[in-house]
This record gives sequence, C-alpha cells and structure tokens, in this order.
Amino acid sequence: MSRGFVKESDQEELPLIPPRADLPPGTVNYVTEIGYAELLAERDKMIYERDNLAIADENEKRITANFINAKLQLLLNRISTAKIVDLSKQPTNKVRFGAEVSFTVDSDAKIQNYQIVGVDEADAKKRKIAFTSPIAKIFIDRKVDDVVTLKLEKGERQFKIVAIKY
Repeated sequence: MSRGFVKESDQEELPLIPPRADLPPGTVNYVTEIGYAELLAERDKMIYERDNLAIADENEKRITANFINAKLQLLLNRISTAKIVDLSKQPTNKVRFGAEVSFTVDSDAKIQNYQIVGVDEADAKKRKIAFTSPIAKIFIDRKVDDVVTLKLEKGERQFKIVAIKY
C-alpha cells in the first residue's frame, strides 16, 4: 500500500541517531588492538540488547529495535573500515599512533601521560586522545626532549616530550 493511504497516526518519525566520534572524510580509521576489541564488544552488546528487548508494546519495541539497528549500522561501518596498528612495529624512539607520550606543559614540572589512539577509543578520563586531535598531531614524529608548540586562540602552550613507550 502506498504511504499516501496510511493514517497520520501510523507514521513514525525516523530516530535521531547520535553520531560516532568524528573521523574526518578520507582519514584512515586507525585503531589499536584493544580499541578493535572494544568495537567488537560494543557490537555484540548492541546485538544482544536488540535481540532481547523486554518491551511489551510492539510499537515501542519496533521503534527501539530500529534505533538500535541504526546505531549498529554506524558501528558496523567503523568496524569494517578499521585498520589495526601493530604497536610492536612502531619505532620506539618516535611518537606514532599508539604511543603513550609523557610530557610537561609550559614551565609546570608535573609529568602528564596520554596514549594516542583511534577516535572511537579516545577518552580523556582514561588518558587516551584521538590521533586526529591537535595535541596528538603536534606530537607525531617527535622524539624525547623535543619541545612542540600548540597555538591556541589565546596564546600558545609548549609541550616537552620526556618519554615515549608502546
């Protein structure tokens, strides 16, 4: 039957799906092995959730399943484009994807540590930053004792790399 003959009350709005972490067009979707495993676990959790919905109302159940399916499609796209980087093959004397970088900021002697990871595994609380972030970009290809500058809207910050590990 044509949609033109459906009652207005039977029409559903398309669900608004929150976007995944930003990955600029044309950018390779690099991930660590841990990040890839996390994507697969997220996929399995979504499938389980979709397949085990405890919603009695069939309309609500269908809407919820459609929402999960839409989110799952975005996730499956990320999984299919993921390129796992073997951290054991990264140069130990340079900052590259997957490196844990220890650094100081400006004249503060306190050492901070962050790992450069894929966009989906980035989490500041876990001290993981996306390889697409401005800080990660200025660290790439740098070595211990290098000082790099991040230009900000209101000035600059200087970062001194004190250690690199994978």
